[in-house]
Amino acid sequence: MQCPLEMKPRWERRKDARPQELLAAALDLFVERGFASTRLEDVAKRAGVSKGTLYLYFTNKEELFKAVVRDTIVPALGAAEDMIASFDGSSAELLRAVLFDWWKNAGATKSSGMIKLVMAESNNFPDIAVFYREEVIQRGSVMISGLLERAVARGEFRPLDVFLTTQILIAPMLMLMLWKHSIGPCDMAELDPLAFIDSFLTMTLNGLLPRAPDLCAAAP
Repeated sequence: MQCPLEMKPRWERRKDARPQELLAAALDLFVERGFASTRLEDVAKRAGVSKGTLYLYFTNKEELFKAVVRDTIVPALGAAEDMIASFDGSSAELLRAVLFDWWKNAGATKSSGMIKLVMAESNNFPDIAVFYREEVIQRGSVMISGLLERAVARGEFRPLDVFLTTQILIAPMLMLMLWKHSIGPCDMAELDPLAFIDSFLTMTLNGLLPRAPDLCAAAP
């Protein structure tokens, strides 16, 4: 007589998938509730695991937050850095490509809500603010500054204050992400982010590109 077939669950979660499921659940809750109001037991429940299972991968909420940032935002920075390092076109084309790709890979995703969390809760949780500044803001600033220095060195942008111009370029992108996750007076549901970035770049590049020589003034 044949042995009955072994009964197995119709679907079985792979152990190596659990960290990713926990990170996805944590991202959802951090963006929805903020850092203070997100409880580890709620993250575990959202991911469909026990709280004990969560502690196998993350020792506390701060470490979970750091892992979410490194999993969702840092790779977008790495992709932008790789683009800058290998780009052969003009600096104007490069700046356009970097900002549009940043929006595609980070701004348009749920991870863009993390900047609102950091700005809202930095006073109560300074450690996560310092971490975000070092891992994301400073790295992004260095990247944009390098792009501007490249452009000036090639004569494609006029001489400028690289530090200030870097902040000017970053600020509207941060605001666009804040608007995406805001309601009430800041509700920008009708704003097209890609059109916003295009208009911003058009205005910016008109100020950055070298002015054509005034031929009339140079004539004898």
